[in-house]
Amino acid sequence: MKVTLFEQAPYRFLPSDFEKHHNSVCDTPYGLTTPEGVFSSFTDHVDELMMGARAGFDGIALTEHAQSSYDLMPNPNLVASAIAYATQSQGLDVGIFPMGRSLGKTREPVRVAEEYAMLDVMSNGRLLAGFPVGLSYDASINNGIPPVEVRGRFEENLDLVLRAWEDLEPFAWNGRYTQYPQVNIWPRPLQSRPPVWVTGIGNPKTMQMTLERGFGFNYFGFAGAKLTGPRIFSRFWEIADELGLERNPYRMGFLQTIAVSETDERAEQEYAEHVEYAYRKGLGSIPAEKLAIAGGVNIHGVKALLRDPGDFGLYSQMRTASYRELVEAGTVIAGSPATVRDQLISYCREYGIGNLHAMLGFGSLPKALVEKNINLFAEEVLPHLRKLWKDDGFSHHWWPERLGGTPLPVAEGGASARKAEAS
Repeated sequence: MKVTLFEQAPYRFLPSDFEKHHNSVCDTPYGLTTPEGVFSSFTDHVDELMMGARAGFDGIALTEHAQSSYDLMPNPNLVASAIAYATQSQGLDVGIFPMGRSLGKTREPVRVAEEYAMLDVMSNGRLLAGFPVGLSYDASINNGIPPVEVRGRFEENLDLVLRAWEDLEPFAWNGRYTQYPQVNIWPRPLQSRPPVWVTGIGNPKTMQMTLERGFGFNYFGFAGAKLTGPRIFSRFWEIADELGLERNPYRMGFLQTIAVSETDERAEQEYAEHVEYAYRKGLGSIPAEKLAIAGGVNIHGVKALLRDPGDFGLYSQMRTASYRELVEAGTVIAGSPATVRDQLISYCREYGIGNLHAMLGFGSLPKALVEKNINLFAEEVLPHLRKLWKDDGFSHHWWPERLGGTPLPVAEGGASARKAEAS
């Protein structure tokens, strides 16, 4: 099993009554911040990611959330480049895994292709390339993309990025959303194609696309596996069965918020206020209508929501949830190393998860406590997780070859040759 350290970069000093007056996206007053608070939120974030690299995680993962207080990360590739250089210079062979540049919102897909190619070069072939469709509020409110265009832009931009990496000859691109007289990026990735991962929240159309095209799928269900696993993971593997594909657990990545201490009781004492900060002032404060703007979810996603609207309802419940409620629901897995590893192993085995993204820095958690969380997890939980799937005969096709992966061959002519051809 592969385990990454995943972190967002939240602003850690919001007022105690923040969620009563504001939400964490789009219109949060920047006057609530201080220069010192913003600076330390960013520098601590980078320091913590490097702690994870030194502690032995398989990869370092981060993502993109523009104009939000719960993640100060308009472009994850800026931080990823710093991590790529630092880990390369220190001889730390960890995957560099930016889980987003959101292709559904970008008007510069060639720039995304260039940034990722540069990261692969800087890391000497350690890039894992994440491509989320994009959150509704970010794509349509922050970036002005009409909701009905978001998925179409994502699909077209993904084809363009892959072709820009793989086509050795300059080419013209005449797409619906972007047109380029010539595409000829320098440099190209060192890998023949970096492993491609699509991040989603359970839309069956997204799952089907990732399976059909041989990509990995990251499920970002911040509510946790206990609440969402029975329907989301079952949905994914049922689609794989319909397509005649192997239930290879390495196809699936899952994000889980985790807090480790010496005992269950001490975990509550140390982490409770910071967990509540993370959910009440972060995801729980986002209005549901900003997560699902009309027109931004295709018919397959709408049908899934009508069958089971629980996923979005869970976010609103986070706004007032207590630490104990979040732990009981499995939204946060917290406690002693034994408590944490037993729950994680159980969920990963039950739902076929081969890549765990351990979110160990969150909310208002101070740097010293993040360091403790990372080190306890790395020393007493991580070794047990690594044994999962080891003897089950699966190959990891979604991990860099330099780091032990066995990449699938890239189709002759490039992945995008069958779509959005130049005209």
